[in-house]
Amino acid sequence: MKQNKLRELRRHKNLTQENIAFELGITQKAYSKIENGDVCISEVKLLKLSKILHVSISDICPNACVCFNSNNKLSLLLDYLSNNNIEIPQYLK
Repeated sequence: MKQNKLRELRRHKNLTQENIAFELGITQKAYSKIENGDVCISEVKLLKLSKILHVSISDICPNACVCFNSNNKLSLLLDYLSNNNIEIPQYLK
C-alpha cells in the first residue's frame, strides 16, 4: 500500500486527523500513527474508518493488524449477514 493512501483518502473527504480520531474514539496522535503506518488498526476501528471515509475495507486493509480477507473473516461476516437476511452495507461489498 502506498504510504500516504489513508492521508489521501482523508483529505479527499476534507477531513482532518482530529475529525477522524474523534469519530474513532482515539487521540489525534494515535490516528496519526495509524495513518503513517507506525501502528496497525483494530478490526473494529477498521470498520469504522471505512464508514467514515466511505471506502471499502480492502482500500485500507493493509493498515489493519489482521486483514479481513487474510483470515476469511469478511467472508464469514458476509455469510452471516446473508443467512440472516440482513442487508449488506455497501462498504463491505
